[in-house]
Amino acid sequence: MMKEKTGNLYESIAVVSRRANQISVNIKEELHKRLDEFNVIGDNLEEVNENKEQIEVSRIYERMANPSLQATQEFFNDEIYYRK
Repeated sequence: MMKEKTGNLYESIAVVSRRANQISVNIKEELHKRLDEFNVIGDNLEEVNENKEQIEVSRIYERMANPSLQATQEFFNDEIYYRK
């Protein structure tokens, strides 16, 4: 099925892998931006609550689908633009 989209299996895999890398970088940047909000220096009770929020944010990103799976789904749904 992948070969039918581009005419070449290896080209299809290259398209999906490049998109997966893009998704991975975007997710990583977004996660770091959200976690940077929790970077506060100091020891107090508020830090414990912030750590709980930080853990929840991390869990949200852990539950997300693998970037490779997301890219493959986009490829089969014709949501990826590619050219030779």
